[in-house]
Amino acid sequence: MTEAIANRTVGEAVAEAHRTEWARVFATTAQLTRDLDLAEECAQEAYAQALLTWPETGIPDRPGAWLTTIARNRARDVLRRESNFRRAMPLLAADERVPGPEDGLDDDRLRLIFTCCHPALGRDAQVALTLRLVCGLSTAEVARAYVVQEATMAARITRAKKKIATARIPYRVPAPDQLGERVSAVLEVVHLIFTTGHTAPTGAQLIRRDLTGSAIRLARMLHLLMPNEAEITGLLALLLLVEARADTRTSESGRLLLLSEQDRSRWDSQLISEGTALLTDALRRRAPTRYAVEAAIAAVHAEARSWEETDWTEIVSLYGVLLQLWPSPVVKLNRAVAISFRDGPAAGLDALAPLLADPALATYGYLSAVRADLLRRLHRWAEAAGAYEEALALTDNEVERAFLIERLREVQAR
Repeated sequence: MTEAIANRTVGEAVAEAHRTEWARVFATTAQLTRDLDLAEECAQEAYAQALLTWPETGIPDRPGAWLTTIARNRARDVLRRESNFRRAMPLLAADERVPGPEDGLDDDRLRLIFTCCHPALGRDAQVALTLRLVCGLSTAEVARAYVVQEATMAARITRAKKKIATARIPYRVPAPDQLGERVSAVLEVVHLIFTTGHTAPTGAQLIRRDLTGSAIRLARMLHLLMPNEAEITGLLALLLLVEARADTRTSESGRLLLLSEQDRSRWDSQLISEGTALLTDALRRRAPTRYAVEAAIAAVHAEARSWEETDWTEIVSLYGVLLQLWPSPVVKLNRAVAISFRDGPAAGLDALAPLLADPALATYGYLSAVRADLLRRLHRWAEAAGAYEEALALTDNEVERAFLIERLREVQAR
C-alpha cells in the first residue's frame, strides 16, 4: 500500500469516526471536564491526533474508544495544570443532591442533550447548541439549517455556552418532575437533527445517515425513558415512517427520485410496521400532537400501494389539523402541494399564492421549487424556467441541484 493510499484511508476513517462517534467522544469528555469549550477543544485535538498517529500505528479496531481515551487524557492534563481544581471545572456543575433518571441509562449523550436544551436557553439556542455539540455539525451547517449568516450563528452558540457557564447548568437528565416541561424542547432538537440529515443542506449526498441515525437513536432513548409520553411516541413514529423510504429516494446513479417514482416494494416494511404501531399508541393516549399528525401523513403514504392510490383528501385534511397545532408557513406550503394533487396544479398554485410574500420563506428554496413544478404541470414553460432558476440559486445540495437543472433544461426545451 502506498503512502498516499494509506493516508487517504486514514482520512476516510477519521471522517467516518467523526460522523459516527463525535457525540459520544464529546459527551464523555464533557462529563469529565464540566466545561463545554474545554471538552470541545480536547475532542477536536483527539481527531487531529488520529490523523497523525493512525498512519503509523494503523486504524484501531474501536476508533471511538481510542478517540475518547485521547480526548479524556488531554482534558486530565489541562485540569492537572490548574492550581485550584475547582477553578478548572466551573461549568456544567453536577448536582449530586437530586438523583436523576439517567442513573440507569449510562448514556452521556442523553445527559448532554438535556443540558443543551435547558430552559435557561432560548429555543433557537437550544437547537443550535445541540446540533453543534451533540451532532458535530459545523457552525456553517447549523447556520444553513436556520437560514442565517454563519457569523450570526457563531455568536448565538457562543452566547449559549456562556449562559450555561454563568447559570451553572447541571450536566444531567432532569429529575422526573421536571421532564415534562423539558421534553418539548428536546423533541424539537431531535426533529431538526433528523430533518437536517434527511436532506443535507450541502454536499454530494442527499441524506446524512449519521444524523438521521443519531436522531432515531435519541428518539428511542427518550421513548425508553418516558414510554407513556405520547409526544415522544409520535415523534419516534414519524421518524421511523419517513426513514422507511430512505433507500428509495435516489436511483442507483444518484438521481433524486420523487415519491411518485419510488419503488414502494423496497420501502422498509419493518420500520413501517413499528412506526404505525407507535402512531396508534400515541393517538390512543391523548389528543393528536404535532408529531403524531405528521406521522399520520407519512402513514397515509406508507399504506398506499401505489402513487395513484394515495388518499390526497385525507392528506389535505391532516395538513389542516397540523396547521391548527403548528401554524407554520412550511405546513401551508406542503398543504398547497397536497391540494395540487387532489384538485390539480391550478388549485395548488392558488393555495401557494399567499406564501409568495411571506418573509419567512423568502430564502426557502422549496417554495420556488414547488412553484416551478406547478407551473411546469400547467405547461407555463417560461414562468416555470424562471422559478427553477430561483430554486437553484437557493439550493446547495448537489443531488437536489442536479434534479432542478434537469427540470430546468426540460422546460427550457419546451
